[in-house]
Amino acid sequence: MQQVLKKWLSRYFADEEALLLLLILAASLALIVTLGGVLAPVIASVIVAFMLQGVIALLVRYKVPQLVAVIIAFFLFVGISAAVILIVLPLVWQQLTAFFTELPRMFAQVQAYLSVLPDEYPELISEQQMQQWLGLVSERMGQFGQVVVSFSLSTLPNIVALLIYLVLIPILVFFFLKDASLILNWFGSFLPKERPLMNRVWGEMTLQCANYVRGKAVEILVVGVASYIAFAALGLNYAALLGLLVGLSVVVPYVGAALVTIPVAMVALFQWGWTGDFFYLLAAYAVIQALDGNILVPLLFSEAVDMHPVAIIMAVLIFGALWGLWGVFFAIPLATLIKALLNAWPDGVQLQNEEAENSL
Repeated sequence: MQQVLKKWLSRYFADEEALLLLLILAASLALIVTLGGVLAPVIASVIVAFMLQGVIALLVRYKVPQLVAVIIAFFLFVGISAAVILIVLPLVWQQLTAFFTELPRMFAQVQAYLSVLPDEYPELISEQQMQQWLGLVSERMGQFGQVVVSFSLSTLPNIVALLIYLVLIPILVFFFLKDASLILNWFGSFLPKERPLMNRVWGEMTLQCANYVRGKAVEILVVGVASYIAFAALGLNYAALLGLLVGLSVVVPYVGAALVTIPVAMVALFQWGWTGDFFYLLAAYAVIQALDGNILVPLLFSEAVDMHPVAIIMAVLIFGALWGLWGVFFAIPLATLIKALLNAWPDGVQLQNEEAENSL
C-alpha cells in the first residue's frame, strides 16, 4: 500500500508546477469562500470583462485599434446596462407589484375551485381532507406574506450595495479591458517560466469559458426577449416578469425550463381558464423551448465540452449549494475546469517529466 501511494504521489505531484497549480486552485477556492461577498464587484467585473473580450477581438480583427475597440466594448456594456436599469427593471418591478396585489384574488379563486372538489369527487376527496389542504395553503400564504414584508424591510441596504456596484463595476470593467495583458503578465511573473501544464489547462479553459459565458448571456437575452414578445402578443398578464423568468431559467440546464413552466402555466390558467388562449400560450412557449434546445443552444455552444446531462445536473446542484446563483451560472465552466484538470494533469506532468529526462 505504501508503495502504491508513493508511486501515485510521484506521478502526480513530483513536479513543482503540479504542486504550484494545486496551491493556486486551493488558494483561489479559499479566497472565494472567505471573501466572496467582499470581492463580489471584482468578480462580477472580471466576468463582464471576460464576456466583452469577444467583442474586442472581433473589432481588432477588422483592423480597429485596440484602445478604440476597448472603448466601443465598454460603452456597449454601459448602454446595455443603462437600458436594463432604466427600461427593463422598472417594468418588471411594476408587474411584480401588480402580481403581489393580485395574489389574494388568485388565492380566493383556488379556494373556490378546491371547495367544490369533495362534492364532485366524494370517493377521492373528503371534506376533512379539503379543510386540511385549505388550512395548509392559508398557512403557506401567511408565511409567504411574511417573507415579502421582511424583503421589503431589507431593501435599503440592498439599494446602497446596488449603488456601490453601479459605480465600482464600470470602473473595474474599463481597467480590466484596457490593461488585461498587463494584469495577466503581472500574475504570470509569479509563475515558472516553463509551465506546459498550466498553459494547457489555461488554453482549454479560456476557450470553453469564453464560449460558455458569452453564449449563455446571448441565450438569456434571446430567450427572454422572444418569450416577452410572445407573451405580450397573446395578451398574457405580467409578460415582462414572466419573460425575464424564462430568460433566466436557461441558466439552470434542463431543470430551469421545467420549473419556470409552472408560473407561466398558472398565470395563463388564472387569466383565461381552460380556453383556446391558454393552449395557444402553451404551444407558443413549447415552440420557444424547442427552438432554444434544438437550434440556439447547438449554435451558441458548438465549441463547448460535451458533458453528460447527469454530470451537468450534479455540477449545478453541487456548485449551486456552495455559491448560490453564481455557482449555478458557472456550474458548467467549473465542471469543465475539473474535467480539464483531470485530463491534463497526468499527461502534462508525465510529458514534463519525460522532457526533463530527455534533456539529461
